Amino acid sequence: MPVSASIGVPAAVLTAAVLHAVWNAMAHRIPDKLVGFALINCAYTVCAALLVCFTPLPPAGAWPFLAASAVLEVTSHLFLLRAYQLGDFGQMYPLARGIAPLLVAVVSVTLLDGDLTPVQGMGVLLVSGGLAALALASGGLGRAQLPALGAAVGTGLIIATYTLVDSTGVRQGGDVLSYIGWLFLCQGPVLPLIALARRRGTLLTQMRPVLGTGLAGGVLSMAAYGLVIWAQAHGNVATVAALRETGILVAAVIATVFFREPFGRLRLVAGAVTLAGIVLMH
Repeated sequence: MPVSASIGVPAAVLTAAVLHAVWNAMAHRIPDKLVGFALINCAYTVCAALLVCFTPLPPAGAWPFLAASAVLEVTSHLFLLRAYQLGDFGQMYPLARGIAPLLVAVVSVTLLDGDLTPVQGMGVLLVSGGLAALALASGGLGRAQLPALGAAVGTGLIIATYTLVDSTGVRQGGDVLSYIGWLFLCQGPVLPLIALARRRGTLLTQMRPVLGTGLAGGVLSMAAYGLVIWAQAHGNVATVAALRETGILVAAVIATVFFREPFGRLRLVAGAVTLAGIVLMH
């Protein structure tokens, strides 16, 4: 890997991690989660439509990956929307995000012939374990929390799947910006149409008070995943997948400051474990 890429990849992924935590917090802050996610996807559609005007069409080999990823992305938003309806931000976000790196590492090494050293593998395990501990730090997950837990775990499984799909698809696509643009253009209209079908005449009225927050969240979300896709085209898939989950440290602070959720010693220890994992991966 060239020196510029070796520096640029972690910088891009860490920036994406911060943006991802922020847009998720914005989505969680909107009381009506369906309206919030519909606005986020409206922003996807507009930004992606502009982007594809200035980029070439992806080659034929990229389209199956684009189609699969778009379906998975929409499904992950539906699962995440449900998790945020049922659970606390400080628990649901790390649980949804913490599962993906370990799954991506295992699959990329066993099925995709990825290159992951034992030290990097230990780093991935530490990052995943630290994030899982962060999810449980504010209390146990009892039977009442099982629906929220299921939605968060489902989100994590889908994230791991589309991460692997996009890591392959972007290499088939050639032009990274083209791949990003068409991916978000394919998925963007779906949730707004679902919201329109469910709310019909009331949707625009419900959108108006949170219009700025929802659209800004969508722009941040697209920027975050665009950085991740670029990093996947230039770096190790499992390492990128683990690094991007460090946004949970930002999310823990947001949960404490803005949502008044407890931080606590266990979260501090879990954060230290996560950072140790990052060091090992590099």
